[in-house]
Amino acid sequence: MASSNSQVAVRDRLRIAIQKNGRLSQPARALLGSCGLTWRESPDHLFCHGESAPIDLLLVRDDDIPGLLESGLCDLGIVGRNVLSEYNERASSTCGQVQPSELRGLGFGGCRLSLAIPQAWTWQGAGQLQGKRIATSYPGLLARWLADAGVDAEVVELSGSVEIAPRLGQADAGCDLVSSGATLSANQLKPVEDILYSEAVLAGRSNSLPPVLRDLADTLVRRLDGVLRIRDSKLLLFQASRHEVDAVVRLLPDAEVPTQYPLEDGETLALQALCHGAVTWQRMEELKRAGARGLMVLPVERMLA
Repeated sequence: MASSNSQVAVRDRLRIAIQKNGRLSQPARALLGSCGLTWRESPDHLFCHGESAPIDLLLVRDDDIPGLLESGLCDLGIVGRNVLSEYNERASSTCGQVQPSELRGLGFGGCRLSLAIPQAWTWQGAGQLQGKRIATSYPGLLARWLADAGVDAEVVELSGSVEIAPRLGQADAGCDLVSSGATLSANQLKPVEDILYSEAVLAGRSNSLPPVLRDLADTLVRRLDGVLRIRDSKLLLFQASRHEVDAVVRLLPDAEVPTQYPLEDGETLALQALCHGAVTWQRMEELKRAGARGLMVLPVERMLA
């Protein structure tokens, strides 16, 4: 009987695991769609067959994605850094397995894994937690943070409702994901230490992929890099006299080195610069005062380095 590793090795279609439902699901699909990928979704809404490229989607629970990557059943995944880091923290003692790693931060789904204490407490540092009970859904990450801080505290693992644990007497403090902080405040808690900044990440085991899948993965990552790079980018076109160019360029610290073309009079240059920050009206007026003329701001639809 062929082993599961042999079955993975002969696959010629790349599999990407993404969240079926939840806050990362639609942004992940939109991002992959921006890379030119299209799919035909199965009737059970668990699998999407790639039509524009041999790249398929597996729609699963967020918590299942790291395990699917480690087993080789999927090649890449879009998952929260919090989920990936907790999985790897728990699996760090496993021998002979290639753990999935973060390949790219994707810039959406941002939140913080934070330590929260009762509002009545005055935070005096990690030592204040010595001998306390801390409720969390991320026992691996919390235990590592406590060990690094030299604190001996009891980690109370809960699958949910972490914020209410101190009010129920299950714990003295909590450690959970925080976005706005409103849920903590409603449960009379306040965040005091950030253990991890999380966002959606592209994860995988690219070094262990067979050549055909590695080529597909490399192509996808290049497209993702291009999409992420131009997300807030604009192409700025303008003219300036040779002696004014340096003053104008100094106002573009977030731009790549402008391309310059001399015009017929020899003293005027036409320039184009890819700006990775917002090009506001105020900024255009500052550029004009420095000597830029004929300013035009154009959207960038696609870019491939």
